[in-house]
Amino acid sequence: MLKVRIIPTLLLKGFGLVKGKSFNSWRRVGPVLPSIKVYNQRDVDELVILDIEASLNNEDIDYESIEDFIPDCFIPITIGGGIKNIDQVQKLLHVGADKISINTSSYVEPNLITKIANLHGTQSIVSSVDVRKVDQNKWICFSHSGTKSTSRDVIEWVRELEDRGAGEILLTSIDLDGTMKGYDLNLIEKVVSNVEIPVIASGGAGTYQHMFEAINLGGASGVAAASIFHFTEKTPTEAKKFLSKKGIFVRSNYKNT
Repeated sequence: MLKVRIIPTLLLKGFGLVKGKSFNSWRRVGPVLPSIKVYNQRDVDELVILDIEASLNNEDIDYESIEDFIPDCFIPITIGGGIKNIDQVQKLLHVGADKISINTSSYVEPNLITKIANLHGTQSIVSSVDVRKVDQNKWICFSHSGTKSTSRDVIEWVRELEDRGAGEILLTSIDLDGTMKGYDLNLIEKVVSNVEIPVIASGGAGTYQHMFEAINLGGASGVAAASIFHFTEKTPTEAKKFLSKKGIFVRSNYKNT
């Protein structure tokens, strides 16, 4: 059985980190490096860092900043935002990224997913899928940091991403993002049941119980979260203790007492 992952998400905007609600009303969180150093000590499995301005403004990703903070990150790190071609992917992997997250560009150039998978393996590519609910059992995918509808149905899209070589799906509910009201369990279950690759649930975590539900009821292989770790005293270590007591198989450095 694969171990469930706890993955903090850091959103990079300009020279610092931000977090908002429903991909809007960005609130400053602080500098990147102190957050990375904190998570190095908090028993997280991976970090995801997304440059939200790069995709939104069609800019190149800030390699210089990434080169500055990656040497201080001692856990696997996924980098995304504004990645449009294979040269950018190779630069990021060269400076130390473990995985690359692609969202907007995959709608414009779907073959980019296949190119990355063929050159670097499916394990190197995370397809980020941001969605809004439009009906009881229907969600539409959005690009450009949640600002543009692609009119693509989420189930059809994740199936295509898997076929093209994506190693896993980072699935975010824009509607619930930052609300801390819980994940969209119906969305997670629908996507998980339609692909064979791991699905990471994102958008809405406010309690450890929410994480348990995303895994136990939704079938997620991991949970990504931001606000719960930025704006409360809850930690990844305590999340893992909670999940372990619920019977969820987690990777952890803490000792049971």
